[in-house]
Amino acid sequence: MHTSPSPAIRPTVAAPAVAQPVRRLTTAGLMQDQREVEIEHAGRIYRLRITQLNKLILTA
Repeated sequence: MHTSPSPAIRPTVAAPAVAQPVRRLTTAGLMQDQREVEIEHAGRIYRLRITQLNKLILTA
């Protein structure tokens, strides 16, 4: 007896959301003349620091 294969099940795909532009901050605006700021995220405190070589370091 020959049975035909069951039809393929295709998952429903949601329409892509309209992309929002990424918000951009300057370090001058964020740091406000400080070399280090604290950022609270999900109950944890992170430190964003500008190094002597003018690089950014984020630590928990």
